[in-house]
Amino acid sequence: MFSKILVANRGEIACRVFQTARKMGIATVAVYSDADRNAPFVRMADEAVHIGPSPAAESYLLPEKIIAACKETGAEAVHPGYGFLSERASFVEALEAENIVFIGPPAGAIAAMGDKIESKKLAREAGVNVVPGFVGEIRDTDHAVEISDEIGYPVMMKASAGGGGKGMRLAYSEKDVREGFEATKREGLNSFGDDRVFIEKFIENPRHIEIQILGDKHGNTLYLNERECSIQRRHQKVVEEAPSPFVTEKMRKAMGEQCVALAKAVDYHSAGTVELIVSGADKTGESFYFLEMNTRLQVEHPVTEAITGVDLVEQMIRVAAGEKLELSQDDIGIDGWSIENRVYAEDPYRGFLPSTGRLIEYSPSVEGWSDDGEVAGKPRRGVARGNGGVRVDDGVFEGGEVSMFYDPMIAKLITWAPTREEAADLQIEALDSFRIKGLGHNVDFLSAIMQHERFRSGELTTGFIAEEYPEGFEGAPASEDHLRQLAALFAGAEFDRQVRSRQISGQLNGSANPSSHWMVKIGGQSFDVTLEEGGATVDGHRINGTWDWAVGKTFANVTGDAISNGEMVVQVERVGVRWRITTRGASHEALVLPARLTAHEGHMIEKEPPDLSKMLICPMPGMLVKLHVSEGETVQPGQPLATVEAMKMENILRAEKEATIAKINAAEGESLAVDAVILELE
Repeated sequence: MFSKILVANRGEIACRVFQTARKMGIATVAVYSDADRNAPFVRMADEAVHIGPSPAAESYLLPEKIIAACKETGAEAVHPGYGFLSERASFVEALEAENIVFIGPPAGAIAAMGDKIESKKLAREAGVNVVPGFVGEIRDTDHAVEISDEIGYPVMMKASAGGGGKGMRLAYSEKDVREGFEATKREGLNSFGDDRVFIEKFIENPRHIEIQILGDKHGNTLYLNERECSIQRRHQKVVEEAPSPFVTEKMRKAMGEQCVALAKAVDYHSAGTVELIVSGADKTGESFYFLEMNTRLQVEHPVTEAITGVDLVEQMIRVAAGEKLELSQDDIGIDGWSIENRVYAEDPYRGFLPSTGRLIEYSPSVEGWSDDGEVAGKPRRGVARGNGGVRVDDGVFEGGEVSMFYDPMIAKLITWAPTREEAADLQIEALDSFRIKGLGHNVDFLSAIMQHERFRSGELTTGFIAEEYPEGFEGAPASEDHLRQLAALFAGAEFDRQVRSRQISGQLNGSANPSSHWMVKIGGQSFDVTLEEGGATVDGHRINGTWDWAVGKTFANVTGDAISNGEMVVQVERVGVRWRITTRGASHEALVLPARLTAHEGHMIEKEPPDLSKMLICPMPGMLVKLHVSEGETVQPGQPLATVEAMKMENILRAEKEATIAKINAAEGESLAVDAVILELE
């Protein structure tokens, strides 16, 4: 076994590998860029080596710097995590040349599976079902149109070396192909250094199922069941779960055996994942097709660990050290259900725009949740909570920054419980307790998905988000019972605040307590609230319940007969003259006034928002890579105006109405802040 390993990565995955290495008694080395100098993973390692400036291309993506760090520290092996150099065959070869072990598959397997065109040919030869498509060289846009016409629309254009949702375009017509082919090539070149593109048939009503593979260097290969990753946005996974509510035992066996055959065809060892697309319309489960093989650890690996009890990182390290797997296929069972939600730095209330900045507040848990625990006898990071368990994998800290240089994921929230419904309920409870301030995040959106009837039914497709939130996200819908419950809480918060004010020396000493009768305005809806012992009366409805909130606290535990499961956690804060309560997938603001002032409320003038209709606003921090128009030009609705690159993704900003370009305020190549005015219209 190795005495010291280096992790050629950052953030939560570096922390994850260090945790297992520490458990195994292996010393650890971190490498870090300027942006990560104070990051938790750097402090967690036994040693740390600075490898360059913040951009990944000048630090984490340079093999020579990783090798130099190994030589400096005496690290015998390198775990690549995911992303960066994890699927670069030349990096494995460079390590081998220096007698440094790569904790992952052989270079040949990475090369074979990393090329999406070649991998499909290999999959077909290994007897794996493959989606109809064109896997040769595409000469130009006209050739791409010709191929797409032959396959039949819709088609998906993908960068051959792509991944993580980058370098992918869906085309429903020749027009879409002509508009998107060159952009797909550019994204592939910019993100992966490879502008080759392949085109395949797009499976409608698709479900994204993946099979976890684990093999050693002695010819033993297993499949560790499946994960469902159908809930995606722009081809980026948002929610993952294991097992899948769609896959039957017969399907699982057929999928697993085909994926093992593919792994053996390329002499694969270590952990890897074969991604499949399954037609949700085919209830027989026979219409599943190979998408790609990820020759690394997956972001969503914790859900597999939760239902199997297998530490995949530990197995990767043991395989790299030459050990045989001690597991057989018969040892791999399914215990309970696990769900993972990815907490991203993006604002779902503003069209999921990327968000960067400082984490002014960051707390993934509240009092009552512990830092370690055991669930069903299987050790996990996280907490035992009732009949389930919660695990948080992160690499950020309060006061730290989510940088524009790296992936916008803040944390992974993983729950395990005996049933899918219980695992989802535990997600809702844990998300209610997740506190982030300083930047936009998707916690409310994740909670809304966990509550959504379609998610609860298991009727998922990769179009779930686009289909269920076609106009964007405005918070989880609230029932009348829930709104009345919130109205009571708002009134209680204002009552407590006023009681506290009367206790401040020299101000309202001796004043009588405030009235218990309030008008609460949530959005455009008003509620008549009377606070009473053990609850409140809201618009004539008696609500029994309690909460433990006090002035100055952020969180409160609430019990009540108007709550679906009898209790919930809420976050409470004062915003100017209003109150804000966040819970159950939505933030609600309310104006709370003594009932005697209700008649005057209509005279309070709301501040008019500024008119931004004549400006093209940069919706995210990023770089202006292309201006499509010039001053004086007349544009039509839907016409591209500018392209902004953020998080290595190109975002085309289009005209919303017919107008003339009056003034251009930014130049190509310029870095723009969020809400910067790119151009003005008349």
